[in-house]
Amino acid sequence: MGTTPEARYTPYTLGNMDAIPQLSRLSERRRLAMRAVAHVLPFRTNRYVVDELIDWDNVPDDPMFQLTFPQPGMLEPSDLAHVMTLLREGAARADIRGVADRIRLKLNPHPAGQLEQNVPDLDGEPLPGLQHKYRETLLFFPGRGQTCHAYCTYCFRWAQFVGMEGLKFSQRETETFHEYLRRHTEVSDVLFTGGDPMVMRAWHLRAYIEPLLGEGFEHIRHIRIGTKSLGFHPYKFVTDPDADEMMRLFEDVAKAGKHLAFMAHFTHPRELETPIVQRAIERIRATGAVIRSQAPVVRHVNDSADTWADMWRRQVALGVIPYYMFVERDTGPKSYFELPLARTHAIYRDAFRQVSGLARTVRGPSMSATPGKVLVLGTQKVHGEKVFVLTFLRGRDRDWVGRPFFARYDERATWLDDLQPAFGERRFFFEQVPEDEAPRGRSSGSGLRAVSEPQRA
Repeated sequence: MGTTPEARYTPYTLGNMDAIPQLSRLSERRRLAMRAVAHVLPFRTNRYVVDELIDWDNVPDDPMFQLTFPQPGMLEPSDLAHVMTLLREGAARADIRGVADRIRLKLNPHPAGQLEQNVPDLDGEPLPGLQHKYRETLLFFPGRGQTCHAYCTYCFRWAQFVGMEGLKFSQRETETFHEYLRRHTEVSDVLFTGGDPMVMRAWHLRAYIEPLLGEGFEHIRHIRIGTKSLGFHPYKFVTDPDADEMMRLFEDVAKAGKHLAFMAHFTHPRELETPIVQRAIERIRATGAVIRSQAPVVRHVNDSADTWADMWRRQVALGVIPYYMFVERDTGPKSYFELPLARTHAIYRDAFRQVSGLARTVRGPSMSATPGKVLVLGTQKVHGEKVFVLTFLRGRDRDWVGRPFFARYDERATWLDDLQPAFGERRFFFEQVPEDEAPRGRSSGSGLRAVSEPQRA
């Protein structure tokens, strides 16, 4: 299948941002501010996003522009002004980098301990690039999948892409990955994540997946791939040189009796409108893979119930299963994107009411915090007190799953560790250390600090 010039992947980064002709519509000050932010937070987009998804007549308010281009409000005003001054003065790259690194460290680069927690070991040796937080699910960060076709400006894994020592995690040794899975027969689900595993060529991905289809891995029943590629480079599955080989790999998974779940990140309905993404979805589904969709609610991009309802309807029409609505993580430019939990739940509820039962497979809003995946069920008045009703979808202790609990209603709370227990309780049931010994509140880990260790058995 041939590749037209328009279909070829053409990336834009900080180094060639000025080559994007549409940016000439913006003022020089705005472009300088964008470059300043891009020196701190990662910037990467591509020609498909720029030419096909962004409405340049609506910039800077266009949601796809907000989703993929650095915005001045993503940094504190003093930090933004500092970097802009360095750029105006032609400061040395090392000086700019030093300032950028200091700003990055203030942005909670690894929420919920995503770098250092839940790293398993093999014969006493830690395995960076693997995370085993929940008994039956292993997360795998392949070394060749640690970038994306474009970066979402809200990405909670932004620290992976800025090149700071100690902030990146991945695993390059396929043998170690496979040996860990061979020994851990309690694992039924492997989630390939990143970055984006779909930046890999088909033969790279096959080297990781194909062994899981054979002897010794009968316990691996579900292979998941977390990816934004359908939204940002759907040509990957239609006209790229290895598109057909990728489809054959997906077919081989189905033929082996395994379930391939394509965990697609769609943030806005516009990503579903182009003929090429619709063709890519059709090809993937024809292999036997199931596409499920997920995304966070983010201000400036999709903080509207009508937007979500439209997106879920379009997904169902294309055979994509709405799966998760997330709460934006407590990291990076969170103050620019985050919404109060009450507002996020109102968006979910209002969108949920607009769609038919086929779209009501979606769960949310959900927070992936240190104790586990916490679902906001809503608000209620109990004994005269207004409270949030929450439950665990996944827990570090499996006994927590499905157990409702209550937090005082707080209209400003945006994350789990903003919440206080309701009804005069001193701590939530999953907190181990008493409040007077471990003060509660927001911290660098972005989740409640004092929790018991996960139960693997």
